[in-house]
Amino acid sequence: MTTAANPAQHILDSALALAEARSWEAVRLYDVAAATGVSLDDIRTHFQEKEELVEAWFDRADAAMLQDAAKTDFLRLSTRERLHRVIMAWLDALAPHRQVTRQMILNKCEPGHLHIQIPGLLRVSRTVQWMREAVHQDATYLHRALEETALTSIYLTTFVHWLNDGSPNSIRTRKLLDSLLKTAEFVAGGLEGLFTLLSPSSPPRLPLKK
Repeated sequence: MTTAANPAQHILDSALALAEARSWEAVRLYDVAAATGVSLDDIRTHFQEKEELVEAWFDRADAAMLQDAAKTDFLRLSTRERLHRVIMAWLDALAPHRQVTRQMILNKCEPGHLHIQIPGLLRVSRTVQWMREAVHQDATYLHRALEETALTSIYLTTFVHWLNDGSPNSIRTRKLLDSLLKTAEFVAGGLEGLFTLLSPSSPPRLPLKK
């Protein structure tokens, strides 16, 4: 479905285009309405406030990631390769508006913006959960917590690096992510050996096990 056929996506695209020409901070919903050819009340139908446009932008990245993970070749990859692919698919979806994305994040980090920082933490958690689902990570209890902690750290480290990566096709980010995943896989293997010694009857499933 094209964004023109989807009013909410059309509004989001108009806001992103305005932000590219000005900055995200300078975008106003009345300007978005004028650029989209709708009324402010039409925008309110889809977005209760400007910050919801940010959520919609990251929702689009979530969707692109899950669509890529649904391709027939995906589950033939190792866990590390799947994780690399879903994280980069998420970032590649944002790449057309990398500068605007950086401005969105900086806006969230400004002092006094707790009302958007707390939902931002929930946003990170939600994306990480979808990444785990896409990769088919199925650990439980403590081992699930270890997987989530490892993946959240890797995802956020990669995202922050990507925001300022001007290399072609984000090659520096891809190399960093590969290094982080290899390190996590090595650490996970050592931890699994330790847990096996402690509880040989029920070896755990730890982050990034192939």
